[in-house]
Amino acid sequence: MAREKCFSNLSSDESSESSDALLPEKDDHLDLLDSSSAIQTKPGWKAMPYILANESIEKMATYGLTTNFMVYLVRKYHMDQVSAANILNIWTCGYSLLTVVGASVADFYLGKFLTIALASLATLVGMVTITLTAFVPQLRPPPCFIDGQQHLEHCISNTKTQLGFLLVGLSWLAIGTGGIRPCSIPFGIDQFDSTTVEGRKSVLSYFNWYYTSSTVVMLINQTLVIYIQDSVSWAWGFSIPTLLMSCAIALFLAGSKIYHQVKPEGSTYVSFAQVLVAAYKKRHLKLHDEERVLGVFSDVSLDGNVVLSKLPLTAQLSSLKKAALVVDDDLKDDGSCANPWRLCSIQQVEEVICFMKILPIWASGGICFMTYAQEGTFVVSQALKMDRHIGPNFQMPAGSIKMMSLITLCICLPFYDRVLQPALKKITKHENGITTLQRIGLGYLFSILFAAVAGLVEQQRRASALSHASADGVASMSVFWLFPQLMFLGLFELFGVVGHIELYNKEFPEKMRSIANSLFYLCVAGGTYLSTLAVSIVYRVTGKHGQPNWLGNDINAGRLDYFYFLIAALGVLNFVYLWSCARGYTYNYKANVNVVETIQTDILV
Repeated sequence: MAREKCFSNLSSDESSESSDALLPEKDDHLDLLDSSSAIQTKPGWKAMPYILANESIEKMATYGLTTNFMVYLVRKYHMDQVSAANILNIWTCGYSLLTVVGASVADFYLGKFLTIALASLATLVGMVTITLTAFVPQLRPPPCFIDGQQHLEHCISNTKTQLGFLLVGLSWLAIGTGGIRPCSIPFGIDQFDSTTVEGRKSVLSYFNWYYTSSTVVMLINQTLVIYIQDSVSWAWGFSIPTLLMSCAIALFLAGSKIYHQVKPEGSTYVSFAQVLVAAYKKRHLKLHDEERVLGVFSDVSLDGNVVLSKLPLTAQLSSLKKAALVVDDDLKDDGSCANPWRLCSIQQVEEVICFMKILPIWASGGICFMTYAQEGTFVVSQALKMDRHIGPNFQMPAGSIKMMSLITLCICLPFYDRVLQPALKKITKHENGITTLQRIGLGYLFSILFAAVAGLVEQQRRASALSHASADGVASMSVFWLFPQLMFLGLFELFGVVGHIELYNKEFPEKMRSIANSLFYLCVAGGTYLSTLAVSIVYRVTGKHGQPNWLGNDINAGRLDYFYFLIAALGVLNFVYLWSCARGYTYNYKANVNVVETIQTDILV
């Protein structure tokens, strides 16, 4: 009897090409849920004030420190715009890569709560270090001065010690951010009971509140915090986010007795490796009609944890399913697995297949997120050379230009959720109006439009600067001409960015949610790395034979518009690639939800 509960029978005459041939017999899911210890009361919305407030304040702190950082590096560290852009891109790429480490530490060793707490302390250390560069004059280059004879501005570049101290602060900030970002959303989801209809509705509501709070925080940063940095002082502009981060840590720890904390479940990477090794060892076996094969797939949770939902069995990558074939002495007398490197559960196999299915879609995010990387770099450079006056006495800080895309997002997000999505449901009969991949595809189209429109606007701005520029090279053209391109960038965030997050969280099972969220930040890392690579290549290749460098220090002499058109062309090729990958994609999350609903119904009956 013990062995009968550990695998699913397969008829010998079934074709291996059919997905139905891989389906297990209906197990009694209550075997996994009938113990009272398996069903735990979760705090739900009681924990949300602590989590959402901590997340909002943390974002206000980190974004408040880094949103205007391009301007800080150019004005206070006397860097050229290419060097400053590369430092920001490398930092973004670094913390995005570290999200994989943060997710792994949370899932394998410390758990999400302790990982967020320690990462928050690392973030605070980084913020204090960077704030000191604004307070202590010796930690940054001296101010520029005007040569009395030649009337030229002379600026002393930063020393290795000054740059090193700044990079130490950015490194600590990257470590902290890499631990917080992949765990914050999954930790909030852990507070709800996903086996109930009400719990799943609360999770969707949590996503909305999470993204809404992030958008509001970004708007505050783009207005109040950047205004203080530009118009009052950088010291105060950095001190306020640092103090807020201290408050965020205290608030997060205050809810420690309320949180539902999920224990680490072990390495997903080890599980993946076990599937690959077991499939390789059994590569010579056939899925059917083999004497040494018992004709069954192992269908147990090898780690003994409660299984709330299962991925659907697929017909793709069937060779990997050999890892779950029970042969010879793979099982002990009590039905447990004798060697996890020779026998894996069919759900372990499906998790690997799920990951490999998403990889092509994930890879398309790199080029698309190149456009996202331009907002804090060259878009700010454009704004610095445009008329930023609002009325006779107020001038908008260049770093606040991002609020145009955030305003677009604030307006379009509720419109899409309350008006457009319900209308699309009636037309397409799809529960979300459009599929997740269609949403991502729309986001990619908006990213192409952003780059194309940005190039056209830059052509007009450059022409205006060359013909009617002031002494400092500022064009008479209003900064609000940047609104069309930033509107498309906001729409890209609404469809493309949220679409990626939605895809990873819906497709992956519960225990892989931290890894799933780290995939999004790896997309951001890929985009920033490709942007840095493209900037470096363009900077080295152009500017020869008497032609202006596209990305020179003087934006009026350069050809930034050509760089935008290059990104648009790459975006078109990337969209074609995404379309080819999406054509044969099959979703997992519907079947996943159905299994949960079946379990809930059985419990009620």
